[in-house]
Amino acid sequence: MTTKENNSNPPTVKEIPAIWLPGAGCTGCSVSVLNAVSPKIKNLLLDEIVPGTKVSLLFHATIMAGQGEMVIEVLKDTQKRKKGKYLLIVEGSIPTAEKGKYGTLGNLKGKHETILGSLKELGSNALAVIALGACSSYGGIPAAHPNPTGCKGVKEVFKENSIETPVINVPGCPPHPDWLLGTISSLLLGRMPELDDVGRPKLFYGTLIHENCPRRADFDKGKFAKYPGDEGCLYQVGCKGHYTYADCALRQWNNGVNWCIKAGSPCLGCVEPEFPDLTSPFYEKITTEDIKSCITTNTQSTR
Repeated sequence: MTTKENNSNPPTVKEIPAIWLPGAGCTGCSVSVLNAVSPKIKNLLLDEIVPGTKVSLLFHATIMAGQGEMVIEVLKDTQKRKKGKYLLIVEGSIPTAEKGKYGTLGNLKGKHETILGSLKELGSNALAVIALGACSSYGGIPAAHPNPTGCKGVKEVFKENSIETPVINVPGCPPHPDWLLGTISSLLLGRMPELDDVGRPKLFYGTLIHENCPRRADFDKGKFAKYPGDEGCLYQVGCKGHYTYADCALRQWNNGVNWCIKAGSPCLGCVEPEFPDLTSPFYEKITTEDIKSCITTNTQSTR
């Protein structure tokens, strides 16, 4: 009995090139995502999370072995050969003062490659851009007053330079790894996630922290903590959960072990556009007037 030889070719896997562009920040977003649990970061980079499609990470300054001019050339080559077909992930805000000289990726042929210039070039030719973390989404801590380096969020830079590539904001300080992996999975399926009025996926940023907070009953009863760590609602010690939109209370962190309020800390509103200037001081009660000011600033920043 003979066995018929199978001449069929294995199915082709479509690879989506990805570039992880670093900006002004602390690399905390990378640390958060590298600690993803389900799926793990290796699954995202090595496996087909979406059948028939996978991500190919070509550049990540924090974890890659390469350095110097040859890795800058990778950015240039991807921009030319994969125009309109690669995903750009930006971590950290963008220094714009003095033509971006306060933030550089390195040198290429004796010329500084600024973060600002790289964002404009790579962003103009990308399939889509994910602004990962509070800093790349809205400016974050590097853009806090007095902001001498002129740091800004990705979307603001795009607006000023008439760049029309879609931008998805995935804020947080740092963001939950699921928020990034879920957003990438949606793009691999060919679907642009539904966004709210400040550019965040509604799937992850569609509910108030306050509505799902385990201390909500304390708020309703008027039982308030006097100090962080005390029992009771943390509103009097600066909790911003009643105007902050994220699913932290439901998803939790570190594989569902804990999250800010469960650990005794008030929510700091780190996913909101006004973080940290208008949410500070962190451990002081935020008033109705403060919230109105935040909403007004938020609305103006999206126009």
